[in-house]
Amino acid sequence: MTTNAHRGSTFLDLTKGRIVEIQKQIALRKHWERRTERFSVYEGITMSKSKRKGNEDSWEERVAELRGQQGIIRRPPVDDPGYIRQKQAGKLWVRERIDALLDKNSFFEIGSITGKPVYDEKTGELISFVPANIITGWGKIDGRKIFVTADDFSVRGGHADGGIAGKAPHGETLARKGRVPLVRLLDGSSGGGSVTTYLTTGSTYIPTLAGLGQSLDAMAVVPVASALLGPVVGLAAAKAVTSHFSIMVKGLSQFFAAGPPVVKEATFENLTKEELGGWEIHARNGSIDNVVTTELEAFQAIRTFLSYLPSSIFVLPPAVPYTDPRDRREQELLDIIPRKRGRPYDIRRLIALIVDAGSWFEIGETWGRNVVCGFARLEGRSLGVISSDCKVNGGAIDAFGAQKIARFIHLVPVLNLLDQPGFAIGSLAERMATIRHGATAMVAIYNATVPIFTIVIRRAFGVAASVFADPEDGKNYRMAWPSADWGSLPIEGGVEAAYKRQLENAAQESPEAREKLMMDLMGQFEPVRNPLRNANKFGVEEIIDPRDTRPLACDWLIHAYEHVLPQLVTLTAANYGHDSKLSSGRGYKL
Repeated sequence: MTTNAHRGSTFLDLTKGRIVEIQKQIALRKHWERRTERFSVYEGITMSKSKRKGNEDSWEERVAELRGQQGIIRRPPVDDPGYIRQKQAGKLWVRERIDALLDKNSFFEIGSITGKPVYDEKTGELISFVPANIITGWGKIDGRKIFVTADDFSVRGGHADGGIAGKAPHGETLARKGRVPLVRLLDGSSGGGSVTTYLTTGSTYIPTLAGLGQSLDAMAVVPVASALLGPVVGLAAAKAVTSHFSIMVKGLSQFFAAGPPVVKEATFENLTKEELGGWEIHARNGSIDNVVTTELEAFQAIRTFLSYLPSSIFVLPPAVPYTDPRDRREQELLDIIPRKRGRPYDIRRLIALIVDAGSWFEIGETWGRNVVCGFARLEGRSLGVISSDCKVNGGAIDAFGAQKIARFIHLVPVLNLLDQPGFAIGSLAERMATIRHGATAMVAIYNATVPIFTIVIRRAFGVAASVFADPEDGKNYRMAWPSADWGSLPIEGGVEAAYKRQLENAAQESPEAREKLMMDLMGQFEPVRNPLRNANKFGVEEIIDPRDTRPLACDWLIHAYEHVLPQLVTLTAANYGHDSKLSSGRGYKL
């Protein structure tokens, strides 16, 4: 039974709800009134038409109209709900991001008045203007020209119904034709779909991805870097992974094919954005390369990444000033590899002792951790470095590590510091299809056109070493340290297999007898694993003093830049048309 008190309570709740709704409407009306005030400069232009005097052939009035619209779009919409939400989330506004990324005053916008203006039908005056939710244009990073596309999440969450079709793909085409790096600042769906579009078009539609070709064509010609600066979903997620370098911001970025509401409807999983696609998921599965803690750090990482790469495949990477001498010989390299083969060492320290001081920039540190990839410099020239981390599963290459190498191997000349015990083994490795992904890495290394200098610093075993230690069937430079240890399989495991019955018989006598037999067998094999014996037969081209690694690597890299890479650039240019596109029309292959 409903009591009078209950009826009164219900009525009061309804009244309060109605009051709140009215207050919202009043606030919204005031918001648009304030927003309309922003157009007063344009209204002044319109009102002055009849009063204009002077040269009737002048286009000053139209230019003033252009400047007025540009001013509206470029002014921070401080009263706009989308802008307010952006700031409350601790995020930079889209134009603040562009300013933070680029050299000061270097941005020239393309599509500067793209948006959805509303004009008064009678007076022709501008009533309102909603900017397109993507900004594109030319800019400079460290004095080098680039092209940037930046999503404005404050306008319809970056969805297509708040954008202008073709603007972003056009930008990617301009980057390719202009032969300059492409930087994407992703936030939202980056022009992806929204159900509200159906109401605008009056029908549903078969989805298209017309911009995919432009993205892949761009990746084949110029460096592409993407920063994920918020929830990145759908089309934006596809853009994130069609990049040479991608970066997330902890606590700010999420990345998924579809957001939590769609996931809940489809799979009944009730997840937050962070649980569904936060950095801890994607920075460990290889979808994203690097992770930082702030947006400004993300921009700096992109600037650093691009500093190692050429502007396009038609030019060489830039050289930078350096002070580190070529003939630096680090004594520490002589004993950094332990004599006891089971002991680990610090591969990053080893790399730092060889390359120019402070030049190491690691890619993918949080995923495929048994493999180490990154950029560095020798005498100011860019190179890639690949190796294994023996502290992670002994350095055995797994599925993620193989993917990491396959993506990295083709960008710049590579110093291959080889310590490869082979592919990861065991049930987990088999479930991850390690051999399949390992073969992909092997194909990528074999087909790489960049110069590769391989130095075997420790282990080279099994199928993995057949390509990692011998790129292009010996057509590249290869040397080894005295610590090198190689073969079709490690001697320890091979002895266990080859002398299994003898060891079992000895074990029946006593554990001590088995151990003694094992030591006797290893004593027989120990002399033949000395790498100098293999060098006697020219099984390895040269054994070097580890302290000579930097001088030799510098000689190799400078030779590559002076005599090898220019020819590769010339041959590459011959395969591309005037619009920087392969005659076959094929783009970059992931």
